Amino acid sequence: MSKRLAAAALLAVTAVSATVAHAQRPTPPAGPLINGYLCCNMRTYGSSISDINYDEQGTRIVAVGTPARITAYDFRWFDADLAGKPQRIKNDYSRNITLPAFAQRYVVTEDPKQKMAAFAPAVREAILGVKVMPGMTREQVLMAIGYPVASENPSLDAPVWRYWRDSWSEFQVSFDDKGLVKTVVGDPVALSRVLAAPAQP
Repeated sequence: MSKRLAAAALLAVTAVSATVAHAQRPTPPAGPLINGYLCCNMRTYGSSISDINYDEQGTRIVAVGTPARITAYDFRWFDADLAGKPQRIKNDYSRNITLPAFAQRYVVTEDPKQKMAAFAPAVREAILGVKVMPGMTREQVLMAIGYPVASENPSLDAPVWRYWRDSWSEFQVSFDDKGLVKTVVGDPVALSRVLAAPAQP
């Protein structure tokens, strides 16, 4: 009998401890459930997207301007419906900005495709091809290849944005004093994947 009571007491303590631990878990920050559009070309692993946006085998592009709706917030990611398909967009490397601000980078209320209609044909083609070219604005670079991660790029006004094709391959987009792309620097493989061919005269 005493063994049963001891076991029951231990079980009760364990249950209470688990309840207290669960109760102390921080509540995910709430944010607006925005209906809008995907800001930029992003790569999905199937049901999840990372802010690092690696160009890895097995990923596929979710195109800039895809209809998007934020459905929930949960610690380091937010849930979204992208053209009817659920995705989790994770804040892996931009944790110095709040989750609602992070989410509102990616789900925007103005359709990027309407802006793109006014761009030069070569710029539109580069964006749709997930590529960058000299002369692009910062906004056009964002549409083409997404945001540079905030942990390594705390200011979007900086003259150089650092990106990664994968864990080992960095490339950098440099801007001139007018905010236009001046150069794209990286290893040959990265440049072959990200740099648009020069426009034909």
